[in-house]
Amino acid sequence: MGLVFLENEIPEILPDPELADSSGLVAVSTNLGTERLVAAYRKGIFPWFKMENLPHYWCWYSPNPRMLLYPSEFKISRSLKQTLKQNRFQIKIDQAFPEVMRGCATAKRPQQESTWIEPEMELDYTLLHHQGITHSVEAYFENQLVGGLYGLAIGRAFFGESMFHQLPEASKVCMNKLIEIALTYEIEFIDCQVNNPFLKSLGAREVPRTVFLRQLENATKQSQSVINWDELAASSN
Repeated sequence: MGLVFLENEIPEILPDPELADSSGLVAVSTNLGTERLVAAYRKGIFPWFKMENLPHYWCWYSPNPRMLLYPSEFKISRSLKQTLKQNRFQIKIDQAFPEVMRGCATAKRPQQESTWIEPEMELDYTLLHHQGITHSVEAYFENQLVGGLYGLAIGRAFFGESMFHQLPEASKVCMNKLIEIALTYEIEFIDCQVNNPFLKSLGAREVPRTVFLRQLENATKQSQSVINWDELAASSN
């Protein structure tokens, strides 16, 4: 089967992720859309970037293997442990979602000339935030936002999208908070999508796509997140 073009009229219709090519690319589309995004994540597919050249299609991926972080396997480094003891950062939940996305979009990353977080992506993920589907964990220092992460929460899964930091350890402190939340609410996994050394240092590991899809189906049987995000946001305000 060749590359699938996603029709805007039926955004919830997506191909079998097992049909992805060797790079994980499984489909393209002219836009994202909140309905399609939710359906895609529940099926193990996510938008990675928009083509630089015409026709500027969005590219949808389901890589094999998949990088997952199981909450019980999270590794706290010596530096993070020291930072947590110092209590340098104030951690908040869902207080500045658009700002966290903007921080991730503008963060300088090694060997990456530009961001994959386009304005259209910021708009749709913020719309999902208003629907209670996307969430942010934020680190503040002297009342200034200096780090954060964001992603989607569906059922007993959290789909991590990106993180940023302006001070050392700020994003790791946010991840530590996310792990605390995941353990409290018995989240099965945090989807990290693809391998990189930083995620590996936190305890994430690769699993075959077939294993991930089986775990994904079980974790997202219910669409609403098991996490009480409203309570978390209110208590951190």
